[in-house]
Amino acid sequence: MSESISNEQNNLKSKRDRRKRVARIKKTLLSIIAVWIIISILVISMLCVKVISLQKQIDYLTGNYDTSEMVEGTNNNSAGDVTLVNQTDEDIDNLAGTEDVHKVYLTFDDGPSGNTDQILDILDDYGVKATFFVVGKNDEASKQRYQRIVNEGHTIGMHSYSHKYSEIYSSIDYFKNDFEAIQNCIYDATGVDCMYYRFPGGSSNKVSNIDMSEYIQYVNQQGVTYFDWNVSSGDATSRAYTSDEIVENVMSDVVKYKTSVVLLHDADNKDATVEALPKLIESLQREGVLILPIDEETTVIQHVTVSQ
Repeated sequence: MSESISNEQNNLKSKRDRRKRVARIKKTLLSIIAVWIIISILVISMLCVKVISLQKQIDYLTGNYDTSEMVEGTNNNSAGDVTLVNQTDEDIDNLAGTEDVHKVYLTFDDGPSGNTDQILDILDDYGVKATFFVVGKNDEASKQRYQRIVNEGHTIGMHSYSHKYSEIYSSIDYFKNDFEAIQNCIYDATGVDCMYYRFPGGSSNKVSNIDMSEYIQYVNQQGVTYFDWNVSSGDATSRAYTSDEIVENVMSDVVKYKTSVVLLHDADNKDATVEALPKLIESLQREGVLILPIDEETTVIQHVTVSQ
């Protein structure tokens, strides 16, 4: 009898021990799962932040930069694709008085494209001349658009050949090669020895790892004038501005200056800009401003100025 009781007690103890082991295993597994979930959440959060950061870099490198996030109120060579920098004496001199005539220069970056044709048609309808800072393209349609810009009395300017920020600003040598490529591309298509340049991202961009003064000095040495802008339409941003908003963005700023250089774009995806252009021209004409193409008499608008 005592042996039977002893066996039963041993069995109960064995069961209790087994239950304890199972409980410990469950607790361990639950702890491991909880830690794994926490680590996974942290990793996913870090990856999301990294993806957002990389996307912003890609936007810069492909030219789809968001000017709503650009640094304003700075005046150094590493600043972003800013709309304005700190006012220099020249900026102050450019502020319009009540009796001043406003001169407005509509400038279009990143073309030519199919939208360039529509923009040229609109400009022709209104008898307005503008400035096109073009990138390099070798297809026949683009060559014809370069020629049309010139034939119709507009100013053609350089906006780099490749428009690839990571390459253009990787070294002075690469910049020189790209500069010569776009200058030759325009000359071969139009016979124009182009004398105007707009840096991708502007002269105050924050993409370049090299001090922008080196690139600026090179452009100066070529006898070429680089233009930035002091009025932005907002059509370069990732936000989808409506045509009415684009007009409002421009009109709210051109009243401030005697000379306004307006940043617009004529790439394939800038349909809102095309739609806005007639309304913009009509609004400017109602204000009695002069709409002109950039030439040697234009007041130079630059974010960063480097003496030769």
